[in-house]
Amino acid sequence: MLIAIPSENNMVCPHFGHCAEFALYDTNTKSLKSVPSPGHIPGALPVFLKQQGAELVIAGGMGGSAQDLFASQGIQVIVGVSGSLKDVISLYEKGELTSSGAVCSEHAHAGDCHS
Repeated sequence: MLIAIPSENNMVCPHFGHCAEFALYDTNTKSLKSVPSPGHIPGALPVFLKQQGAELVIAGGMGGSAQDLFASQGIQVIVGVSGSLKDVISLYEKGELTSSGAVCSEHAHAGDCHS
């Protein structure tokens, strides 16, 4: 499975749509690579990440419309996550990472993609 995580400085970006890059983690090969984000264009990120092969997105905050768009692309979403990429991936692999189900309704934190 390929997991996409919005990231900056090896940390989960608080809001997926405003990150500079996505960490792509392959659970089969245990490899991690980064791809630059194409930018915050409404509706584009679910298609972009689907083209990358992502089956799951792990993010801090995400709006309801984005969550619906990911679902329409067949991509699962885990939201309400923070921390280092290494820690988040470890929690996921142990089956200890769960979604808070939180839905962002404001963009006041736009540009706050750092911890």
